[in-house]
Amino acid sequence: LPGLHVFAIAFALEVSVGKTNTVMALNNSDVLLPCTFTTCIGFQDLVFTWYFNSTEMIYHGMIKNKASEPSLVGRNPRVEFVGSTTGKDNNISILLKNVEFSDAGKYTCHVRNPKEKKAQHNATIILTVVQKMVETDNTVTLIIVGVVGGLIGLLILFMLIKRVVLFIIKKTQDGKKECLVSS
Repeated sequence: LPGLHVFAIAFALEVSVGKTNTVMALNNSDVLLPCTFTTCIGFQDLVFTWYFNSTEMIYHGMIKNKASEPSLVGRNPRVEFVGSTTGKDNNISILLKNVEFSDAGKYTCHVRNPKEKKAQHNATIILTVVQKMVETDNTVTLIIVGVVGGLIGLLILFMLIKRVVLFIIKKTQDGKKECLVSS
């Protein structure tokens, strides 16, 4: 069809906070808020910003190019940049120091890449602050694993005993055949 043009739009900028978007932190501890980005055509003058509950800017940085580390534009005094963008991963993670219960909420990692026609993307992580970590009770899991392991062991033992008994029966029958032949 003349005159019909189809254009595919592909967003090459992608931002990720890892496999799970929830983090649990102990009150008065430091917590890592992970964030990485990928881009197909590279980046130049990339801007990244971390927001708390979508409104409060807690870290703002800029990365000139792949060979340079991020430069700080502005930040909350309790936030430290711990990522690196000169290696394989474009890591723009931050460390939130001395977390308090009021720090619980949504943290959004927002990235804008002018090299990709100012493409923007973000990812959100949910922070929960607790007084003490809850220890998981694995008793039921251990019981199930023990029972299944025991059943598998019994099955192997049964098969081994069957094999030995059949071997003994075969040998005794072979011995009887020799006696019949020699008489």
